[in-house]
Amino acid sequence: MALNHEVPDRIPYQATFTPEFADRLRKELKVTNPNPHDPHSGRWNTYELEIATGQDALQCSIGWVTGYYMDTKPYVDEWGVQWTVKDYETPYGKGYYTELRDGPLKDADAIDSYQPPDPHRPEIYRNLQRLVREYKDEYYIIGRLHTTIWETAWALRGFQQMLLELALDPDLVNRVLEIPYNYHMVVAKKMAETGVDMIWLGDDMGGQNNMLMSPETWRQFFKERMATIISEIKSINPNIKVAYHTDGNSYPIIPDLIEIGLDVLNPIQAECMDPVQLKKDFSNNLCFFGAIDVQSTLPFGTPATVEAEVLERMRTIGKGGGWLCAPTHHIQLDTPMENFWALVNTIKNTPYPSER
Repeated sequence: MALNHEVPDRIPYQATFTPEFADRLRKELKVTNPNPHDPHSGRWNTYELEIATGQDALQCSIGWVTGYYMDTKPYVDEWGVQWTVKDYETPYGKGYYTELRDGPLKDADAIDSYQPPDPHRPEIYRNLQRLVREYKDEYYIIGRLHTTIWETAWALRGFQQMLLELALDPDLVNRVLEIPYNYHMVVAKKMAETGVDMIWLGDDMGGQNNMLMSPETWRQFFKERMATIISEIKSINPNIKVAYHTDGNSYPIIPDLIEIGLDVLNPIQAECMDPVQLKKDFSNNLCFFGAIDVQSTLPFGTPATVEAEVLERMRTIGKGGGWLCAPTHHIQLDTPMENFWALVNTIKNTPYPSER
């Protein structure tokens, strides 16, 4: 209902967790599961945490993603991207994030001979197919293409190098971009054929205050590619919703995203873009997914400030529907458990205002 711009009976909600926060939540709920919780991979997460905390949507990722590994050893993924693992300290223990070390296309001579993984492999779709088969009748199913074009490309080539080449060597950039674009096009179409309710596309285009590149550069390299992916998805299922994840401030390209058929924008970081202004400017054509702050409110607020933020978002960006409540990133290890339960209980116990 919410994503059809209708007023739902309650706040629709979805959240993901870092592996370390998931471990804390499992202990809280007395859930035993020997497998690490990975919010990005296509592994079967069992979804017991999502179900136990009253979520309305379940998701599964396919394609190149940034990983979450409990092992501290460096590793190389199936795309040939080299990773290292860094730890960090919180009041609730030590956590780990992966950081890119090097990519297989660092040498430009490797671009034309590079072979990405095969997107037609049946095994990479089995967990999504199982999710649709077992849960579609009760839950909203999201197929997630976490890093559709840009982030995969710069992981292969190098972030600084790709930023330079956007200006200095557009032909080379296009050769690199075609690799993840072609791969994830196949995945997106297969996801749509599987019967998901939403396909989540994503590439971080925004920094805290401005875009990482000019809007003109985004239009030159990414707009047509994204338009084609969205068109192909909707040619398979016209009723499917397409979401786009871009962290930070990407305000200048929102009209372009609407123009090419986007339905839902994520994650709506209030530190970067004003949710009230977004609702005012774009609510006739766009729904919003996120808006609960993980930079400030969840880790550093109180249960009262978490509750107040949820209610404020419902009255503003969620007025009249068009909002799926979610944290703006995976809930992090530094989040007090009482703040998480304040989020869940506010959602659970708050009827939606009837005004449109």
